[in-house]
Amino acid sequence: MTTHKQAHKAEYEANKLAKFLYRMVGKAIADYRMIEDGDRVMVALSGGKDSHSLLDILLTLKERAPIEFEVIAVNLDQKQPGFPADVLPAYLEKRGVPYRIVEEDTYSIVKRVIPEGKTTCSLCSRLRRGVLYRVASELGATKIALGHHRDDILATLFLNMFFGGKLKAMPPKLVSDDGRHIVIRPLAYCPEKDLAAWAKWRQFPIIPCNLCGSQPNLQRAQIKEMLREWEKRFPGRIETMFRALSDVVPSHLMDAKLYDFAHLKATGVADPEGDRAFDEEDPPPAVVSVLR
Repeated sequence: MTTHKQAHKAEYEANKLAKFLYRMVGKAIADYRMIEDGDRVMVALSGGKDSHSLLDILLTLKERAPIEFEVIAVNLDQKQPGFPADVLPAYLEKRGVPYRIVEEDTYSIVKRVIPEGKTTCSLCSRLRRGVLYRVASELGATKIALGHHRDDILATLFLNMFFGGKLKAMPPKLVSDDGRHIVIRPLAYCPEKDLAAWAKWRQFPIIPCNLCGSQPNLQRAQIKEMLREWEKRFPGRIETMFRALSDVVPSHLMDAKLYDFAHLKATGVADPEGDRAFDEEDPPPAVVSVLR
């Protein structure tokens, strides 16, 4: 039985979490100018914890923001067997949220094209994007909001490094594949564990994705497990890596398209940020005097 003291503590923790998430989403929106006055923001609502949290937080910020913007939820019913088609409409109507349910049988396409046992996420994602772009045009949406969070962004970075040979992650804001829309990720600063806790507290009607649920060996799942283990063994490492994504030093990488190594010349002027491969804490004065 929950005591009054336990209930009070839970309420306190929920309020603290709410303030943190509102602050992180507000900061991401401000830092990257994701939402502007007069925007119509189309939130891609899958029914998972992340997209539910995104919609919920944006609805709250909409009431508090100094600018005016609209929010409309869009769910893509991909015709997966057993999909509870009535859950999201009932929830959205109860909350008074404008919405559209789009029915597209992408499930059959994916199952027909992708061999049994192979990863379905890539094709499924491309098909979903195409539908969302079309619907955004139909609705006159100026922004498409997706529910990717901090951990998704980091996982994508390592996926591209390990399997694609690229230093590339998910940007918080980008132009869509068709060049016609702005896609935003307002949860970019939010840790997944906090979104999971928020979804549990808010008791969202979660709808699991069964299309790839039987693929436990997905590369993304393996990367996420690696990141969780790192954070468990070395608390703070995830946050440090995430900060690195917004503090890039092209001169200390190897991409000649980003930095003109070919025409690099000695200037005769000391550069405190020059020949330092690892920016650890500064060495003690005795070591500095020897180096000089």
